[in-house]
Amino acid sequence: MLIYLRVLKESFNFALNALRNNKLRTFLSLVGVTIGIFSIIAVLAAVDSLKREIEGSMSGLDNSTIIIMRFSFGPTEIPRWKWQQFPDVTYDEFQYIERNTPNLEAASFTLGVPNESIKSESNKVDNVPIGAVTESYYDIEALKLGQGRFFNAAESNSGSMVVVVGDEIANQLFGDAANAIGKEVRIYGRRFNVIGVLEKEGAGLFGNSKDTSVWIPVNIVRRIFGDNNKNTFPQIVVKPEKGVDNAEFIAMLTQQLRLKRGLKPDEVSTFFINQLQGFADLIDNITGSMNLIGLIISGFSLLVGGFGIANIMFVSVKERTNLIGIQKSLGAKNKFILFQFLFEAVILAVIGGLIGLFLVFIVSILASQFTGDFEFVLSPRNMLIGTAISAAIGLISGILPAISASRLDPVEAIRTGM
Repeated sequence: MLIYLRVLKESFNFALNALRNNKLRTFLSLVGVTIGIFSIIAVLAAVDSLKREIEGSMSGLDNSTIIIMRFSFGPTEIPRWKWQQFPDVTYDEFQYIERNTPNLEAASFTLGVPNESIKSESNKVDNVPIGAVTESYYDIEALKLGQGRFFNAAESNSGSMVVVVGDEIANQLFGDAANAIGKEVRIYGRRFNVIGVLEKEGAGLFGNSKDTSVWIPVNIVRRIFGDNNKNTFPQIVVKPEKGVDNAEFIAMLTQQLRLKRGLKPDEVSTFFINQLQGFADLIDNITGSMNLIGLIISGFSLLVGGFGIANIMFVSVKERTNLIGIQKSLGAKNKFILFQFLFEAVILAVIGGLIGLFLVFIVSILASQFTGDFEFVLSPRNMLIGTAISAAIGLISGILPAISASRLDPVEAIRTGM
């Protein structure tokens, strides 16, 4: 065992000296591997960062959360012309589901409405997302309050003129979020009393954030827009109790809403029950496809780098034929010669890979600075993948030159090198 360790050490040192003595050739060999590893790890890091940001923007909602509406999150067997004629879910259906569905932890009726301007005395914020929800949405999305409180069931049912604002909205209107509670703002030309301010969250993937949103009781929005306004997008958000079988719960939910709508057994359901887990799986599939495409494209760069190393190693074997013959005539084993060139190829590839990883690290820092709150992350997993790939490329690229060097006849090698 000690003999093999000594052979490995001597081969390693010999490889390092060979690389040091041929700096220009080493540099040119590094370029291909560096570009290849940079391309692959940059793709992996970008896709991982994108996935992380998307999941972060959904972190408030549990994967078991269900959204009922007339559209589907993913592909459906129902023809487009048919589901486009489906009716919107209604507030009455929400109340029916809330009263009659077992194993229900919370349910909320929400309306998607156009962005609106908010005023407070001389200050004004334009294009503000409005969250029109019932009081239970606070528990479903696990909203966090920095100041004050969220509106309660009585305020939600009666459509009270109360509002919960995001941290950035509070700062822009009142100078400091701590000064917002009890102040009045004007939305839709009506006066609302600020009862709560959400904790600062930071910008999301597409610039959307709870910091720049406000939340008001859905029933005041229903009074303003009406129940048949095409500018609103109603949804019923449902959260089952923990430990409940999701398939059974969805089947029960489907049966309840079909019963409420009076659908016959042979009629198709005129609504879609979308589970966030399905959306998460869709994101996984998309990012997986992006990774695969990126790896295939980047693989060509790495392939060029591998051929470059193999070419350089064959040149190195030819240049050192005489030296190889002398080593073998002095008793060097074939394994020593094999390891000597194999280590040289692997070290060359790993150094190129490390440089590529360093460049990705620098680019990720710069990209994070220029994109604000979106953070590009070079994870330890991707660093390990980059190092492993570069070592594998070196091993594959160097194996043939190393074998050819180890099989040289010492007499012929000395004669050829003279």
